[in-house]
Amino acid sequence: MSTVQHTKDLIKKVRRIELKTRGLSDHIFSGEYHSAFKGRGMAFSEVREYVPGDEVRTIDWNVTARTGKPHIKIFDEERELTVVLMADVSGSGEFGTENQLKRELITEACATIAFSAIKNNDKVGLILFSDQVELFIPPKKGRGHILRIVRELLEFRAKHKGTNVVGALKYLNSVIKKRSIAFLISDLMDEGYDDALKIANRKHDLVVLRTTDPREQDMPAMGLVQFTDPETGTSRWVNTSSKKIQLHYRAAALKLQARTRDALRRAGVDYAVISTREGYVRPLMNLFRQRD
Repeated sequence: MSTVQHTKDLIKKVRRIELKTRGLSDHIFSGEYHSAFKGRGMAFSEVREYVPGDEVRTIDWNVTARTGKPHIKIFDEERELTVVLMADVSGSGEFGTENQLKRELITEACATIAFSAIKNNDKVGLILFSDQVELFIPPKKGRGHILRIVRELLEFRAKHKGTNVVGALKYLNSVIKKRSIAFLISDLMDEGYDDALKIANRKHDLVVLRTTDPREQDMPAMGLVQFTDPETGTSRWVNTSSKKIQLHYRAAALKLQARTRDALRRAGVDYAVISTREGYVRPLMNLFRQRD
């Protein structure tokens, strides 16, 4: 494919993602997002004359003394927030047996959150990680900036295949100095990140979207099949029709789910599970509403 054709195809993909996810953020998510994520507090806006019904504690005594008439201070919500999208680009993102790959699910969820954030005048940044941090885009505002983030999510090819959640969270804490809303979007195919979740959630408002696919829990009976781990590259032949193997596979998946769920709860992290089958819209809506 020529460079020109590749660029044209990429522009079409970005536009398609923008139309779908911006529509969702405009009509569904922007109000929920605003309610779910509060600003840093109240900022002084102006002074006006007191009218009956105003709270006495808002009276500006200096202006009142100077003018001879009671005046009150008006405050507006100090709204501007920083949102950091932490997207897992490890090898397991290329897996998906239903409507889309996990990587595509992550891209759409990130884009929807990003468009909701800029509609509320918030800054958005991006961290792409595998077993290393692959890319960092500092938080900024504006549609052009969000489209750059969407292009990277669509096009970026990681140099590494593994997953290092601890490394990604440590990087977040080192590059984002002020408190932010950090969305960690990953299948969490890793271990030993419990303490890192707690530390990151103390410094930031950490929210986790765990990506899944139905076949990660239930193995279909397809006879002898060669499986390749997308992160390590190791392969093995498996008799998928064996009931014993199917039960062992399911038990291991449920154990991993329980361990992950417990780690998130112990860290006090708000989270939702998003699937290649059901998508991300309903889980994200429910998560936002729970936080309201």
